[in-house]
Amino acid sequence: MKAENKQQTGCSRRQFLGQASCAAITASPLLSTLFNLKMAGNLSAAPGEDYRALVCIFLAGGNDSFNMLIPTEASSYGGYTAARSNLALTRESILPLSGKDGAGHYGVHPGMPEVQSLYNSEKLAFVANVGTLVEPTNLAGFNNNSARLPVGLFSHSDQIMHWQTSIPDQRSPYGWAGRMADILHAENNTSPVSMNISLAGTNTFQSGQNSVSYDITQDGNGSVVMESFPGNATYAEISKTAVKSLMDIQYKNLFQKTFATINSRSIDAAQSFADAVSEISVKTAFSPTALSQSLKMVARTIGARKNLTTKRQTFFIMYGGWDHHDELLNSHAAMLPVVSKAMGEFDRSLTELGVSNQVTTFTASDFARTLSSNGRGSDHAWGSNQMVMGGAVRGGTVYGEYPDLTPKNPLDTGRGRLIPTTSTDEYFAELALWFGVQPGDLPSVFPNLNRFYTVGSENPIGFL
Repeated sequence: MKAENKQQTGCSRRQFLGQASCAAITASPLLSTLFNLKMAGNLSAAPGEDYRALVCIFLAGGNDSFNMLIPTEASSYGGYTAARSNLALTRESILPLSGKDGAGHYGVHPGMPEVQSLYNSEKLAFVANVGTLVEPTNLAGFNNNSARLPVGLFSHSDQIMHWQTSIPDQRSPYGWAGRMADILHAENNTSPVSMNISLAGTNTFQSGQNSVSYDITQDGNGSVVMESFPGNATYAEISKTAVKSLMDIQYKNLFQKTFATINSRSIDAAQSFADAVSEISVKTAFSPTALSQSLKMVARTIGARKNLTTKRQTFFIMYGGWDHHDELLNSHAAMLPVVSKAMGEFDRSLTELGVSNQVTTFTASDFARTLSSNGRGSDHAWGSNQMVMGGAVRGGTVYGEYPDLTPKNPLDTGRGRLIPTTSTDEYFAELALWFGVQPGDLPSVFPNLNRFYTVGSENPIGFL
């Protein structure tokens, strides 16, 4: 079945490592230090009418997304039940989708009424059978080993990396949001807080050659501010001032100088972030789950965009536990409602803040899972279905090609491991174009994109 809609100032990390090697400093501890200091520095700009944010919700472990978005038309549902056997949901329990696709084609898991409503009100779309591809691939190429395939195709660690880098033919330390930040630096250079903000710690997705994520928590004002002598504010301030003075000393040793500079900037960023967010609250009620609370902090951070003097931001959230080799049906019944409710709450908060059209939220996951059952669960597979939400999204539509799920269909590499028909390059390039990356810069962000999309033509998929 098809759904037819288809030179910055300062020392770069590479330059620093080159100098550091002359000073007999090894790269590995240094990189660890740089990442763990959680300081990205100077990547945001004065706010304006063109403020935009991308919010990535990464479902780590491999979400069984063919039990999230399900075909409901009679013949297609028959192929679904034939493939899924004891993992199939009853047709009566599936929540029907209408939207632009009309009734009777697709539905969502019964635990996702908020997603159903968002889709039917055209605020949310699905991208079907998307996955990591080195080049367009068919079953013959897969079977005779003539197709170039992603490194570590069914491996969690490799596929998580590839989804974050969109360079599946190699293991890269740089993610596509990090590469975007490198390019957009000139337009976002006044705030001490990075344009890339993570609620899941340091990650590949937001790491570039000259940028990393600024890590926050879902608690309080989000920022981890240096504190000492708990319970005594006077001593705490004296301690922090003393440490800051040490950081301001002009060191001759290259490592000492860099270490002190980054620590000093980290302290400044933490305080700037805490001050900016402390003034922001949202009235929208959020559930107590970690995912909902993370999205609440994202909403507050977006609300503080003027205080942070930024007009471009990316956010990274990870919700793990999707490796359902066992108890798939029960686990999905517990976890998909968490995602659905959190997305509904986040959408309402963005409406409250008046930025619905300026924020696009999207999901990602290692891979889908085998259509065939292993008894009580499913195993690692490939192509998957993903969600995109926001006021700028042309919602109520399933984009790409929703595959035939009948066993041994033309995309089935075995056990219902389906070859993707849409690449992550196309999926992410559409998001990047909306975010403000110029068409001419797309090859720098997505080196393999030209294998799937002609730069400068219509949007790769069409959901934005």
